[in-house]
Amino acid sequence: MVQAARCWSTPATSSFLLSSDGWMVAVFAQIRIWARRKAIKEGQGNYALEKTGPILAFFEDYYNSSYPLSKSDQIALPDFSAGAMENWGLITYRETALLYNPAVSSNGDKEWVATVISHELAHMWFGNLVTTRWWNDLWLNEGFATYVSYLGANYAEPTWNMKDLIVLNEIISVMAVDALASSHPLSSKEADVVKPEQISELFDSITYSKGAAVLRMLSEFITESVFSKGLHTYLEEFKYKNTVYSDLWKHLQMAVDDAGIELPQSVEVIMNRWILQMGFPVLSINTQTGKITQEHFLLNPDSLVDTPSEFNYEWFIPLSWIKSGGTEQHHWLLEKEGEIYFHCTFRAVEWLVANINMKGFYRVNYDSQNWDSLFVFQDIPVINRAQIIDDAFNLARAKMVSTTLALRTTKFLDKEVEYMPWQTATRNLNYFFLMFDRGEVYGPMQAYIRKQVTPLFTYFKDLTLNWTKIPEKHTDQYNQVNAISLACSTGVEECIDLTTGWFKEWMENPDNNSISSNLKSTVYCSAIAAGGVKEWDFAWSMYKNATIASEADKLMHALSCTKEPWLLNRYLEYSLDPKMIRKQDATATIVYIASNPIGQPLAWNFIRAKWDYIFNNYGGGSLSFGRLIDGVTTRFSTEFEYKELLRFKEDNAGQLGSATTSLEQALERTIANMNWVDMNKEQVLQWFTNENEASS
Repeated sequence: MVQAARCWSTPATSSFLLSSDGWMVAVFAQIRIWARRKAIKEGQGNYALEKTGPILAFFEDYYNSSYPLSKSDQIALPDFSAGAMENWGLITYRETALLYNPAVSSNGDKEWVATVISHELAHMWFGNLVTTRWWNDLWLNEGFATYVSYLGANYAEPTWNMKDLIVLNEIISVMAVDALASSHPLSSKEADVVKPEQISELFDSITYSKGAAVLRMLSEFITESVFSKGLHTYLEEFKYKNTVYSDLWKHLQMAVDDAGIELPQSVEVIMNRWILQMGFPVLSINTQTGKITQEHFLLNPDSLVDTPSEFNYEWFIPLSWIKSGGTEQHHWLLEKEGEIYFHCTFRAVEWLVANINMKGFYRVNYDSQNWDSLFVFQDIPVINRAQIIDDAFNLARAKMVSTTLALRTTKFLDKEVEYMPWQTATRNLNYFFLMFDRGEVYGPMQAYIRKQVTPLFTYFKDLTLNWTKIPEKHTDQYNQVNAISLACSTGVEECIDLTTGWFKEWMENPDNNSISSNLKSTVYCSAIAAGGVKEWDFAWSMYKNATIASEADKLMHALSCTKEPWLLNRYLEYSLDPKMIRKQDATATIVYIASNPIGQPLAWNFIRAKWDYIFNNYGGGSLSFGRLIDGVTTRFSTEFEYKELLRFKEDNAGQLGSATTSLEQALERTIANMNWVDMNKEQVLQWFTNENEASS
């Protein structure tokens, strides 16, 4: 019997969007979620199905352009090396990026699903309907999708404040990379990107996160509505065609002109300085004289920048500021130096904060009197409280302010309960842990942080009625995790007893895990760190039997928290055995182990010994070489470690693949770490000691 099948015409499609994961045949429906049969029956696809429609509707309105396809299929794959891939009409995902089980998955898991779906759906227009001409402008696809993914997720979950969280998740994170002399511009010449490994290296945080940051900055200074109008005409003119970045600048300029917005230069002239040269500026503001200067910010000011810039590493900078009791003001800095009249004489109790809500992609330094005033932190916007901490710590690493000034920004934390300042402080103090957790500074540092976090631990104990309730606010749920994680890792006995007790209850009744989904990651890690082989083997068995990908991920990380070297070595061996650990998870497993101070030298020795095997067996995309090198070398801070890294580079010349740039960045970062430790160890030790004595 012969049956006729009717096939709809496929619209013009870029070759990189053709899925090679296999064919799927099904009855047509407008929006569908596909996964393992068991996952669908358990309702793990319901959240994605619920949010896909609203996010698509948001983008149709944002772009003022109809969804260009007749269907939207999204499929979760158990084995998938990427996070997701925007194949047109059939988007493929790793399971953790599409599936969500409210009974098991955490608040963070839910946010991840929402933002990844939003990112991939954004590509249906920006990247698919209109595609860049060549890989050198990959940032235009990925940076844009990263930026608007927060807008789409914010629409789908309006109580989450996703427009604020982009600052933590993308902007602050990528500044650490872009402050290296080995960074790279967002856009390069087509002739400079010809080899597969050169293309692979572009899939990095600069492309995604810095791309998002500069587009967010542009949207802010021309306004979001004008930005959206420019996108509409851009998409209309170039649908089913290829473009270069200047095409976007042209259409945004048209929208700016139509709106009557006055800029000091054209969109193209302003933005080319942000995409055609690497790095970003630091502004130095003297509130007493009004003088403002800019310079290229480098974490290691002694490093050699051998990448020339036609703009001489100067930027056109949209400056915003507020002063105590005032309203937001704006100014453009178009030269290396400028002056602003701040309309007041600053007294000791007055302050000025620049780069409001971190709308601009730059750091800010102040005169000493203003820094002293900022330590009060009263009435300063939450995002800027986080910014002050992050700027101070990074300026200290760049030798522009003292390290003790940076540490002073943490003194108010015993009165702070908001997530963004705490998360920023935790990330920056983590650098101190990385540099000092194997030496004499560790004890006093741990005692100081324990003193600062104890009030936060108590705050959440009260807020959750002795840990029986879930905080209502999205960011409070995150900060509760910070409170428990920091309290346990710095030795708050009540916290350790709490987490080990919860884990013990689960071990006694494996079929009934009553640990809050939001707290699982930190509880698992704390309990395994405090336990031994019994706890580790239990967690391993739970990992192997996990049917929900997000739960497996939490356990995979927790297994790296043990303090037993032999268990960590066994886990390393498992990481390259596909029967034990999926290939897609090999990188994460090794990096997790390297994040443990006991596991770091084990992981470094492991990848050096196994590099030939790793390169030949995991080089097809299952393992991110760049992320691997970053992860295992992040603690390097001695001349011995630097020489080992150089020897690794020499021994594996021609066999580094997509790790080439990351290795250069690791070498540069190690030198910066060495210099920083030499300069700061004694004063850091003294500062923590003095603070502990003052409060005792």
